[in-house]
Amino acid sequence: MRCKLIAVAVAAAVASVSMSAHAATGDTTIGGKMYFDFTHINQKNSDTGTTNKTGTGTDVKRFYLSVTHDFNSIWSANLTTDFDYVPSDGQTNLFVKKAYVQGKFSNAAVLRIGSADMPWIPFVEHQYGFRYVENTITDRLHFANSADWGLHLGGKVGGNGSFTYSTAVVNGGGYKHPGRSKSVDFAGRAAFMPIEGLVIAVGGYSGKLGHDLQNSPAMQTATRGDALVAYTSKRLRVGGEYFTAKNWNNVTSPMADKADGYSLWASYGLTDTMTAFARYDSAKLSKNLDPAKKDTYYNAGIEFAITKGFKLAAVYKHEKGDYTSMVPMPVHTANTKTDEIGVWGEVAF
Repeated sequence: MRCKLIAVAVAAAVASVSMSAHAATGDTTIGGKMYFDFTHINQKNSDTGTTNKTGTGTDVKRFYLSVTHDFNSIWSANLTTDFDYVPSDGQTNLFVKKAYVQGKFSNAAVLRIGSADMPWIPFVEHQYGFRYVENTITDRLHFANSADWGLHLGGKVGGNGSFTYSTAVVNGGGYKHPGRSKSVDFAGRAAFMPIEGLVIAVGGYSGKLGHDLQNSPAMQTATRGDALVAYTSKRLRVGGEYFTAKNWNNVTSPMADKADGYSLWASYGLTDTMTAFARYDSAKLSKNLDPAKKDTYYNAGIEFAITKGFKLAAVYKHEKGDYTSMVPMPVHTANTKTDEIGVWGEVAF
């Protein structure tokens, strides 16, 4: 089955070369998106007290710059850069998030070769609508990658695109780690829209996450199952996401583990420029190895549409992470609580 998926994607790319010879040359477009905040954080550990993360300041957590060039009506290319801050060396690193060649043979068959959006996280972000305030649950808890290097095939079929799908055969290490291993990973998503605004979707993932090396083979296969139900109208968004994972954080360990969690969200447009929103997440992060390891998160806020492409949100966030601690003895359940309040923003052009 895995070989067939690769063969279909490669065959589609090769077959399309003759189709593109007589298409017209297209345009080049440039875009960008920035997520930023100005907040106060208060973080306390139940064993050691207030942590160094406590404080007030500004973060620019993401700044994407994107260039897309249309060679013709079928072929195009995209380069999207990103940056992050590494506290250990005090440096801001610029890196590539997406870099792919795309062949759009029809609405039902869009092939991307390179680093591109994975089937699940970007899809859920679109339904959720408040990515600049917080990552979706599998992204926030590091149980998925938003982009990866490989072959990506997706599209829309049915009346008004009522059925969509996305598949990926990828290296598995995520977009920051393009190196290859002995095997590739597989991801997929299928979504159905029975009525306008309502989306029902399922997805899955299986692979070694880039850790299956020739001289140090992976000992476990990481798997994840996903489900989503969401409804979106002009003023209302409401939805929920569920995931279940096995061996996601212990691919190189002989010890098996499981995790699962869910996220519920809702937002309502109070006026044309002001929207109230809230979200609640709950997850069990290590059901076998550390049953005490759990995460609870919630937020609430008001979003203000300042102008086209610019919005701000006044938000309160709370997160509590429980885990088993052996210091100080005896063995006990400890936790870290984080409260954050401030303003989050998004600029898109």
